[in-house]
Amino acid sequence: MKIYRPKGRCNVSGARIKEARVLAGLSQEQLAAKIQLSGLSITQKAISRIETGSRVVADYELEYLADALDVTIYHLLGRE
Repeated sequence: MKIYRPKGRCNVSGARIKEARVLAGLSQEQLAAKIQLSGLSITQKAISRIETGSRVVADYELEYLADALDVTIYHLLGRE
């Protein structure tokens, strides 16, 4: 499967995820732990790769990320 990289990134939500994480006062490790407590196995390394745009974000992961960061999925996608 070919992964398209608009502007060199594998996702459009990474920058918004980082922004929301910093505004929430969370480290990548804290965000990963918060998401793990919700039931999704994700590591600090995965959060880092998402934020830098080197990892694809699955649609179901966006839901966990949005909940943990107290934002909407639309916000993470830059649609609001």
